[in-house]
Amino acid sequence: MDYQTPSEVVGGLIESARRKAKLSISDLLVRGALAGAILGVATSLAITASAQTGLPIVGALIFPVGFVMIVLLGLELVTGNFAVMPLGQLRHTVTTTEVLRNWTWVFVGNLLGSLAYGVLLAATLTMTWSTPAGGIAEKIVAAAELKTLAYASHGAAGLATAFIKAMLCNWMVCMGVVMGLVASSTVSKIVAAWLPITVFFAHGFEHAVVNMFLIPTGMLLGAKTGLPEWWLWNQIPVTLGNFAGGFLFTGLALYVTYGVKAPAPTQERPAPDGERPLAPVAP
Repeated sequence: MDYQTPSEVVGGLIESARRKAKLSISDLLVRGALAGAILGVATSLAITASAQTGLPIVGALIFPVGFVMIVLLGLELVTGNFAVMPLGQLRHTVTTTEVLRNWTWVFVGNLLGSLAYGVLLAATLTMTWSTPAGGIAEKIVAAAELKTLAYASHGAAGLATAFIKAMLCNWMVCMGVVMGLVASSTVSKIVAAWLPITVFFAHGFEHAVVNMFLIPTGMLLGAKTGLPEWWLWNQIPVTLGNFAGGFLFTGLALYVTYGVKAPAPTQERPAPDGERPLAPVAP
């Protein structure tokens, strides 16, 4: 049957945390960079689709293509790991040091990948900075200013708003991670993961990795905002909000109700003499 029960899904998340904790720093950086770049591609695609059709919902329907690619390729997204890694710690299969190590290096990888794609996209939109930015570039510039200066103009209320929008965002993003585990077939995984990601993007909530691409790319294209505004009024509060929403609303909530019934993490099976250990089937 192409369906996993909620308890089995939580068991898969716990096993996923154990595996992620064992990844090398180079793997975390490469997989994180690829995830950041792919999410940037999906964001620019969604903005393009919205501009071409005049219907923002079209962009929301298209954006999950990037998230699905990340899930199917087993790449590393720090926002999803905000929900996954603590489950391993709660089950005592992952240490606090391993959780922080994963978050730190994946965050760096996501940032590097997002910046790399942003530079390349800005170069293409300006004929390598030889012509003024227009079209989709103007949309990116407006979004970068909205995500920084608009919050700054409201002071503490702006910070609180960014934090809350980030909580709501990563609730849905992490549900996308969870939904990707409810089925075993590729098509079922795609459909299940697509749904909550569409919800988050359509609402205009705040996602830390999307903003790693959107804001600095807007700055490269002429947005009237800078590095301090990016980090103080968006990246820091949004990252904290993403953690709170992913962990509290998704990871912890599911663990509390299903974690006790979740199957024990799979152990690696012994391999025949002279061969590498056989890893358990990926969740």
